Amino acid sequence: MLVLLLAWPIGLVMWADGQINHVDALSGAPNTPGTTYLIAGSDQRGSGGIDNPDVSGARSDTIMVLHRPTSGPAALISIPRDSFVDIPGHNSSRINASFAWGGPPLLVQTVELLTGLTIDHYVEIGFGGVEDVVNAVGGVELCSDLNVEFEPHSQFSWTPGCHHADGTQALAFSRMRYADPRGDIGRAERQQQVVGAIAGSVGPSLLFQPARQVHLIEAGLGAVATDERSGIIDLGRMALTFRAANGPDGITGTPPLGSLNYHGGAVQLDPDQGPGFWRAIADGTLPSGQVGGMP
Repeated sequence: MLVLLLAWPIGLVMWADGQINHVDALSGAPNTPGTTYLIAGSDQRGSGGIDNPDVSGARSDTIMVLHRPTSGPAALISIPRDSFVDIPGHNSSRINASFAWGGPPLLVQTVELLTGLTIDHYVEIGFGGVEDVVNAVGGVELCSDLNVEFEPHSQFSWTPGCHHADGTQALAFSRMRYADPRGDIGRAERQQQVVGAIAGSVGPSLLFQPARQVHLIEAGLGAVATDERSGIIDLGRMALTFRAANGPDGITGTPPLGSLNYHGGAVQLDPDQGPGFWRAIADGTLPSGQVGGMP
């Protein structure tokens, strides 16, 4: 019995590690204190839902920086995809253009230039796979004050309050932005909520459900790719950091914003507050709670 109890989790980890898709992503920049994850997501719909005629090719709809400092609160910061930033080797543009022009490596370099944080782990999530993951955990509870009869782009309908959502509803919840007066800012918050709800639903009871473990891993890893150095243990640590950031002692939100209508409708990140904000994230000195949001 003891051998079986030990062999199952070890075998499961080894099997799961072999299921991960890997991509070139990391820049090789010198390490900075703490551990930093860059989570990039795309819902894989046609053009990716990005209304930018100057950007072609692959797109990243979701860009989150997850940081665990050596001391202090964990932080999960969503960078709006239309943020106007400096892109190494290119003209300044919306940050999602870096992914279109240079894939994960250029996105990593762009985020490192913006934040001053070296990315230790890169995780790419196909938001289309969120549907399978949510169904694998039996659905999640999501909350919003929005009242949306029907938004055709995302197929999203919602009445104010909290509702138990299946995979289809959770995917629409994370995609929708046209019926949200806060646009991408509101969508980023809902995407954080969806991923946080998934992480929160994977509790200790899962240890005693081997079949559900396999089903969940298959659903989750089918939607994920990581940098070449990161494995299943790193994804587990990322999930724990994600839960800490979404907990009462964590930090969630966006960087300080200057304008939502900057340079042709892009998002301007506050140039005065931004550097100090990222230093506080790195040092773990920023107080817990919600940050950023609408300017």
